[in-house]
Amino acid sequence: MHRTVIVGLDGSPESRAAAEWAAREAELRGLPLKLVHVWEPVPEPLAQAPLLGAETQQHWSERIPREAAEGIRLRHPGIEVTVEQFSGRPSEVLSGLAKDAELSVLGSRGLGRMSGFVVGSVGLAVVAHAEQPVVLVRAKGQAADEHTTDPAGIPSAAAPYRPVVLGLDIDSPDASVIEFAFDAAVHRSTSLRVVHGWNLPPYYAYGVAVDFELHTDLDRQQATALTEVLRPWRKKFPDVEVMAESGSGRAADYLVDASHEASLVVVGRRIRRSPIGARIGPVTHSLLHHAAAPVAVVPHN
Repeated sequence: MHRTVIVGLDGSPESRAAAEWAAREAELRGLPLKLVHVWEPVPEPLAQAPLLGAETQQHWSERIPREAAEGIRLRHPGIEVTVEQFSGRPSEVLSGLAKDAELSVLGSRGLGRMSGFVVGSVGLAVVAHAEQPVVLVRAKGQAADEHTTDPAGIPSAAAPYRPVVLGLDIDSPDASVIEFAFDAAVHRSTSLRVVHGWNLPPYYAYGVAVDFELHTDLDRQQATALTEVLRPWRKKFPDVEVMAESGSGRAADYLVDASHEASLVVVGRRIRRSPIGARIGPVTHSLLHHAAAPVAVVPHN
């Protein structure tokens, strides 16, 4: 695997925001950035139309990544920026390229800080098929959104980063997901907030009254299990302040709420090679649509 951050670029506000985030991330990680522009051929009758002729298509397919690369080099002179162009279906091309990247970044139309994302078919397809981490970035996301406010109470990219949030399933914790979140916190010199949601036993769904003492015991057991899962990671990353939270309820709700004060939210996605289904999972799917911060989806076996 080549240690590269790649970003899908099509000239839209979503992809431009993704390119800016990817440039900042490449700078944090000390990695090169690759801008990928995928041109999807139009049907032959449309290709013959005056505004969609071969020369027009070539002009835009070359201009979009060239101008984006020039702007990023000016704003981020410390990183290496390259451009690659492909022809084909964007979701398939980007999913294939993700295999050789350390991180892939895509844009998603933002609905504002309180509403989250509108995730397009390309973004969902890449998240569902990529076997390396993928980050979705809102179109209206700004660098200052990932930072705390300055002493005057104004959001500023010069202020410290907000915490990284990790959604953790303690029943099947995966090392690659946990390590990605800790690494993200290290790169940002910030803390890690670990969020775990758990559900009451199934029989409560059939009208059995909730026993307060039992609920307290379950809560204690889940918190203890979460502490044990994190114990070796605290030792491996002693400089990262870890805040662990466990509560009964939908994990997606906890994560969406936590995303409003996060610089990045990290979740896992189990790799399923069945040809049927989106293979994203309900928690990740909900988070992708409602998070108020960039979301990193880390695939694992």
